[in-house]
Amino acid sequence: MTARPLKVAAVVLAAGRSSRMAPRNKLLELVDRKPVITHVVNAALGSGADPVIVVTGFEAERIGEALRGLKVKVVHNADYAQGLNTSLRAGLKALMPNTDGAIILLGDMPQIQSGNLNALIAALKDQESICVPVRSGRRGNPLLWGARYFPEMMGISGDVGAKPLMANYLEHVVEVPINSDGIFADIDTTSQLARLRSKPSRS
Repeated sequence: MTARPLKVAAVVLAAGRSSRMAPRNKLLELVDRKPVITHVVNAALGSGADPVIVVTGFEAERIGEALRGLKVKVVHNADYAQGLNTSLRAGLKALMPNTDGAIILLGDMPQIQSGNLNALIAALKDQESICVPVRSGRRGNPLLWGARYFPEMMGISGDVGAKPLMANYLEHVVEVPINSDGIFADIDTTSQLARLRSKPSRS
């Protein structure tokens, strides 16, 4: 029998309060005439990841409006104020039991491209793989985690993501060459937003 193709989902974390850009919500700021979160979600939808799950929290209705008409599963995280780990947990809980891996996308990286995500998916060997995008020797985001790690990821506490877990499983890390600086370009401040606006997204 031929082995079934590995099933990879995408989880987009879009619940944060944008505290460093308050009162503006960075995910709703326009880059190349579209909200930042829309660029990220479109990149996921254009890849081989299925389903695409978006975790909302802060200003959930406004985020939902930005995603109107897009084929995503929206999961609301009522505990978003308690930190990033709660959104990660909410997204993982929404995955189907037969999911082999999940790309964890940050909602504030509008220059991520579908091709970047497909490169990660192509590199997934099994449920133990951790696929990491790399450019010029530097690791970026997003990461594709094999399903083996989901239970540990759901147990993470504090306002942190899953990246620290990698140190425990270095033998399973697969570095994936990416020809794009978009894997480094996130938005935390108005100056970072201004720089991204000077380089229109290609997603």
